[in-house]
Amino acid sequence: MVSRRTFSREFKLSVCREVESGGVSKSQCCRTHGIGMTLLTKWLTQYQAKGDDAFDGTDWRAMTLDPVARTRELEAALGRAHLEIELLKDALAKKPSTPRNGAR
Repeated sequence: MVSRRTFSREFKLSVCREVESGGVSKSQCCRTHGIGMTLLTKWLTQYQAKGDDAFDGTDWRAMTLDPVARTRELEAALGRAHLEIELLKDALAKKPSTPRNGAR
């Protein structure tokens, strides 16, 4: 089993400040520190939500959206999923049936 790396709060803040200041690009920062772009993006999102109070162990997502906005976001996702299901149902209904091998 592969062990996961852990990064200190100070390291994360340092990396985020480095990128936010415009000193280096995201890709350069990832290469320099040996981290993935997805991880850096996640850290930056947390840093932008909480600033220097980021990475203190509390749930940062709760601060990014108020309950009304979160409800709107979830309702929109549900609506998109419903439309996708209906589209797939229609596509399956219109698909011509093809005979299997050996069937005549």
